[in-house]
Amino acid sequence: MAKQYWLMKCEPEAYAIADLERDGTTCWEGVRNYQARNTLRDTMKVGDPVLFYASNAKPSGVSGLAEVSRAGYPDHFAFDQDHKYYDGKSDPENPTWYMVDLRFVEKFPKTVALATLKDTPGLEEMMVTKRGMRLSIQPVTAKEYRLVRKLGRNP
Repeated sequence: MAKQYWLMKCEPEAYAIADLERDGTTCWEGVRNYQARNTLRDTMKVGDPVLFYASNAKPSGVSGLAEVSRAGYPDHFAFDQDHKYYDGKSDPENPTWYMVDLRFVEKFPKTVALATLKDTPGLEEMMVTKRGMRLSIQPVTAKEYRLVRKLGRNP
């Protein structure tokens, strides 16, 4: 199966690229949107490259690179009554929510701001540049990934 590319959003107050750099790997838990859950559960594979996007930041944008290090598995926090992502309707025998693990790849010297993404030729069709596209996990093309990576490495 061909490699797929992703953009994954997270608010820096919750978890930033510097946190992933420090930790090396992390589980990407807490996704509570069915479309994003389906992507985590069914589509993301080990080795898939990820654009790490800082949302609700100043500026919002791609702050680095990661890759999927473990494919979709049940989000065990959904079963923990003391956790903020607890979901009493999720059944361990038939889980509702899934997560993946990410591995740190690279932190950019400077965030590639959303405004830059919108103004860069070749990124016009990128989901994150479209009005109303709020999904926390979005597919990107190989070309978009390479272009954003180039922008991040050459601020």
